[in-house]
Amino acid sequence: MRNQGVGSWTLRRARMSPDRVAVVYEEREWTYAQLHERATRLAYGLASLGVRHGDRVAYLGPNHHTFLEALFATGQLGAIYVPLNWRLAPPELAYQLSDCGARVIIVAPSCAGLVGEVNIPTVPLGEPYEQILAPPPLSDLDEHVDPDETCMILYTSGTTGRAKGAMLTHANITWNSVNLLIDVDLASDEVTLVVAPMFHVAALNQTVLPTLLKGGRVILVPSFDPEQVLRLIARHRVTYLFGVPTMFLAMARTPGWAEADLSSVRSAICGGAPVPTAVIAAYQERGVTFMQGYGLTEAAPGVLFLRRDESVRKAGSAGTPVFFTDVRLARPDGGAVQPGEPGEILAHGPNIMAGYWQRPEETAEVLSSDGWLRTGDIGVADEDGFITIRDRTKDLIISGGENIYPAEVEEVLYRHPAVAECAVVGVPDDHWGEVGCAVVVLRDGAAADADELMSFLNGRIARFKVPKSVLFTDSLPRTASGKVLKSAIRKKLALRQS
Repeated sequence: MRNQGVGSWTLRRARMSPDRVAVVYEEREWTYAQLHERATRLAYGLASLGVRHGDRVAYLGPNHHTFLEALFATGQLGAIYVPLNWRLAPPELAYQLSDCGARVIIVAPSCAGLVGEVNIPTVPLGEPYEQILAPPPLSDLDEHVDPDETCMILYTSGTTGRAKGAMLTHANITWNSVNLLIDVDLASDEVTLVVAPMFHVAALNQTVLPTLLKGGRVILVPSFDPEQVLRLIARHRVTYLFGVPTMFLAMARTPGWAEADLSSVRSAICGGAPVPTAVIAAYQERGVTFMQGYGLTEAAPGVLFLRRDESVRKAGSAGTPVFFTDVRLARPDGGAVQPGEPGEILAHGPNIMAGYWQRPEETAEVLSSDGWLRTGDIGVADEDGFITIRDRTKDLIISGGENIYPAEVEEVLYRHPAVAECAVVGVPDDHWGEVGCAVVVLRDGAAADADELMSFLNGRIARFKVPKSVLFTDSLPRTASGKVLKSAIRKKLALRQS
């Protein structure tokens, strides 16, 4: 077979287990043979719209079986898949579509208003989507696809404003799946519940693709509802699920938590933000093997993992490096750190991205010539080599598993005519883990209140990026060189809340 990429997975699985159920969505099931047929029909349909090897195909919509059909169809053509975050604002989506140069976009009806007028073919889900599927029978496509070619572009926000497209190759995704299969020990009878959005790398690459590679079944849910999740676990006898800390916390706080049937769950993994020990304990008390890890989009995403054998003894740690990935902690000068000493997490392995789409300078800032990825995150290793995440990229806010980079928010705040200076920092939140707080200095003679500024942000950036509070001040603390001292702002806010 000339296609050595992810696009060949459905054919390879259909040869092995054609009648086994691959995907479940709202009472409907698709076997591996049916998934392969629909992906192939879509590949021919996309080709009829002009999609060729290396072109980009975008997808915008909640979790749905067509998301996977589009991924595998794109891979069959040797094209590049670009899943978009439907929680973004229209200007942000417009930028990403332009930046990647998408040839086609597939759009869910609920997201039609987000893309506006675009000069590329748009395929709405529903009847228009079904109409472009070429009628069977069709011969299998066998486009030559090398494992080192880019499989997908996943956009990740940058600390200086615009989002960057991380290029994940077919090899990156395959090796990450192998790492996950080893870490979690997935079985061919796995029943994986997917409630986190698949446009995020963790839901797609840590749950869906490893399960399909192994021949298991994925249950797709378009949105998260904690009570529904508990019902689905019992109904489908779910064995494996992933979530961010806020999702697991919400499930543990539902009225039916104590009576919920979790007996089928073999593995639950958590990531996207530091996990509170109370959340870990809540699941361990129910007999659930609760594992956590650390990763980032640029690593496809697995870097560290705390496996089941150590999930109790080392609870709170992010674990040790995943199987085929090497990790070291470095001082600012690049030197090695000792156990107990903080250092930047550096990662190297076949799962590390090829770089940022059309951004060689920014790629060079995080990827060394010999392939080591600078994560910007700080960890501390104990005597056994288990790493605990001490801090994140200096100013990053992780709210409910979503990354918020203050520079993006500040850039838009500065467009308001009343704002002279501003700084956005994260503050603790019982539900989301942390949320944004904007500290604002108004221009002389100008007037604005918190509601006005938050309304100004709505529609210009995604709603989850809008700060939950605004504080006004006469000046911002600065270093001698004029840089804003966000550490001093965070300390002052902490004192206010204590």
